[in-house]
Amino acid sequence: MTSAAAAPQNRAYRRLSVEERRTQLLGAALSLFAHRAPDEVSLDEVAAVAGVSRPLVYRYFPGGRQQLYEAALRSAADELKLCFAEPPVGPPTERVTRVLGRYLTFVDEHDAGFSALLRGGSVAETSRTTAIVDGVRRAAAEQILLHLGRGDTRAPGARLRMMVRTWIAAVEAASLIWLDEEKQPPADELRTWLVDQLIAMLAATATTDPETAAAVADLLPLETVEGPAGRLADRLVPVVTDAAHLLPPD
Repeated sequence: MTSAAAAPQNRAYRRLSVEERRTQLLGAALSLFAHRAPDEVSLDEVAAVAGVSRPLVYRYFPGGRQQLYEAALRSAADELKLCFAEPPVGPPTERVTRVLGRYLTFVDEHDAGFSALLRGGSVAETSRTTAIVDGVRRAAAEQILLHLGRGDTRAPGARLRMMVRTWIAAVEAASLIWLDEEKQPPADELRTWLVDQLIAMLAATATTDPETAAAVADLLPLETVEGPAGRLADRLVPVVTDAAHLLPPD
């Protein structure tokens, strides 16, 4: 029987292509960066997890930990962008719910690394890492705009674009607070609350922005009574009824 201690050595001598070896090293790095700040991860640890020597890590990443971190960050960013990709089928709010489900799963699986990345302050943070993170935010906003019926063929106006980017920032902030609060409330409840926020922000913006109002008018026929928009409307009815006395008399 092969001992557990010998297993990494066996892996070290596997004949892998250049791309396979690079992917292996990135996977090892991501497994460490996912739960620890980049400043706390050494190349020796990456080498140990990958089952290779430290010189081999340097052969693929001559820039050392910084280059490896940036490459791992790009890989994670590509994965995170995929969370927001969703076929344009079905009610828009249900699509966004599925998107947020994947996003929160990513946050859950990369908790400490996600927190360190978005809060900044790491010695590994550079203009390049900042640009990678900002690229994820912009890509997420573009995908949400597509789900709202504004994208390639119908460019969104400034107010609608700002509203969506503000919501993306709120999702990001809520994710960090969620990690601080030991992942409470449960992810499903957080997801529902964030979708409700998007619907509420759309409704509020539509009251003063004709372009957003037109987008909402296009989206409403696609929604269902049982979906997120219908459930939120049902919960809001008693609130609106109780607040009716605030309206001026006819």
